[in-house]
Amino acid sequence: MKLIVKEYILKLKHTFTISRESIDVQPSLIVELESEGFSGYGEATSNPYYNITVPMMIADLNKIRPIIEESEDQTPEEFWQMMHPYLKGNMFALCALDMAYTDLYARKKGKKLYEYWNYTIENNPLTDYTIGIASIDKMVSKMKELPWPIYKIKLGTHEDIAIVKELRKHTDAIFRIDANCGWGIEETINNAVELKKLGVEFLEQPMKANNWDAHKEVFKYSVLPIIADESCIIEEDVAKCYNHFHGVNIKLVKCGGLTPGKRMIEQAKKLGLKTMVGCMTESSVGISAIAHLLPQLDYVDMDGALLLAEDIADGVTINEGEIYYSKLNGTGVILK
Repeated sequence: MKLIVKEYILKLKHTFTISRESIDVQPSLIVELESEGFSGYGEATSNPYYNITVPMMIADLNKIRPIIEESEDQTPEEFWQMMHPYLKGNMFALCALDMAYTDLYARKKGKKLYEYWNYTIENNPLTDYTIGIASIDKMVSKMKELPWPIYKIKLGTHEDIAIVKELRKHTDAIFRIDANCGWGIEETINNAVELKKLGVEFLEQPMKANNWDAHKEVFKYSVLPIIADESCIIEEDVAKCYNHFHGVNIKLVKCGGLTPGKRMIEQAKKLGLKTMVGCMTESSVGISAIAHLLPQLDYVDMDGALLLAEDIADGVTINEGEIYYSKLNGTGVILK
């Protein structure tokens, strides 16, 4: 098996702003694993919040290149267990590697990934489309640029309610709110009351990740469901979220790939938590991998490639929130 790693700089259509940063470009690592005439692809983006860079991911993968390239004919679960001790300090790199191996494995089996997992796709949820923080006029303009059934609105400003009130004048779409740790307890509880009136479905990670007492308080009193994001990074975090959140948003890059992500979904379901998978600002490589988990999800945020000025891959396509799979096996990805 041959390991190929490459850095891409993904250009965004618009400056993308959340409560803690703004970006115009997104560095991304693409991992390709080549074997027996097949190629599998995986992706992980850099992330300053988690102190992850693409050169760091490449260096960590190159350190174990011989071990990776000597691995063959293991199941994705076996491969992940073997790689985890080497990459447990860099789950983003592990994600890209796991994604590529899982894709390759399914292609060798002659199956789409959801078929390999024995999932049926008839009731897949629709993906939302994200509106980053900007002036109210700019946020309205972004929304009008792409009419969509569900919008995820980034908040964490001094005029959050005013923003949503103005956006609501221009669409009947479902709203989801992501404050990216930008609110406090009273602010969250009070905002939930107003936002529920404005057709908001849930609030995602309104408060700081490790403030578990605050999460429990808001869980008790919020009139809207609260979904964990930054509070739910790895598998052990799912159980912590029980009785603190109503659901979990799993990010494959944070937890180490499709293999642990799938386990986290199963664990969340057992605890009665709503299940969601979210994306980073990434290409169709990462987005297409997420698509195969859809049958297990209540919600999904997989619009990352739609935010790009130019995609680097073909895979799943998305039209008004609905996901259409590639005819290719595995995750269905091919680099352009």
